[in-house]
Amino acid sequence: MLSSLGTKVALKKVGLPSSTFDLSTWSAPATGTARREPNKLRKRQPTPEEEAENGWASWMGSWNVQSLPLTISPWFAPPPPPVHVARVPNVGDKAPVDSHARLKLGGKRTLVVFLRCVGCAFAQKTFLALRSIANRHVGTIRCVAVSHSSPHATKKWIDMIGGAWDVEVLIDEQRSLYASWGLGLGNFMYLFHPAAQAQAWKEKGWLGDEVAAAVTRIGAVSEDDEGGVLGNKWQEAGAFAVDTKGTVVWGGKATRSDDMMNLDEGAMILML
Repeated sequence: MLSSLGTKVALKKVGLPSSTFDLSTWSAPATGTARREPNKLRKRQPTPEEEAENGWASWMGSWNVQSLPLTISPWFAPPPPPVHVARVPNVGDKAPVDSHARLKLGGKRTLVVFLRCVGCAFAQKTFLALRSIANRHVGTIRCVAVSHSSPHATKKWIDMIGGAWDVEVLIDEQRSLYASWGLGLGNFMYLFHPAAQAQAWKEKGWLGDEVAAAVTRIGAVSEDDEGGVLGNKWQEAGAFAVDTKGTVVWGGKATRSDDMMNLDEGAMILML
């Protein structure tokens, strides 16, 4: 699958050589890294969540990415969020409580969108759709976009696409908000599904290079950053509509990296 034409086309589209994910060309992780025991030898079989956490993205995260260009580092798995990745709330559930009170819900109809990394054309189209809803429903629907990219990168990206207007933007670099809403790291097919690859090839709005150049130029990259300046491509996205009582009435997790979800449907349900 890694040598397929579709995968090579997708890698070329995002600026990666076709050999990037050819495991035969990569050396093993540094000595001292724990060797993963085969499932059949374990006393306790891993849960699906543990399999995801220990899958492709986490294997990628074992490599040192600090010396890589900003546009490459988002392909490597980030550190785990500081809180456990919870279950995705269902319609009818109370919205998860933010322990840091950054995302206060209830009292007003709210559409919350958890974005992919900045510079992503799918994130851009999602944000523009949310901004359009915010402009059409000023005073009736509160629109919130959550970004796990750095504040500087998020601001620069939003400026490049015309500003936030009436959308509130929250920064969640550690991805604790994402985790509390059930959004963790996607698996290989989440990112490289053939349909997602085909759609990525058609998109023209990729701004990753421009954002990376801008934040580097203004010195907004710290030595302490672990490749999270632009966010991470493995991070799952999602969108939720929450009513005035703080109850989830629509939404869920994006099924693939190219799934922008139907935000207009969420807004329509909020207005019922």
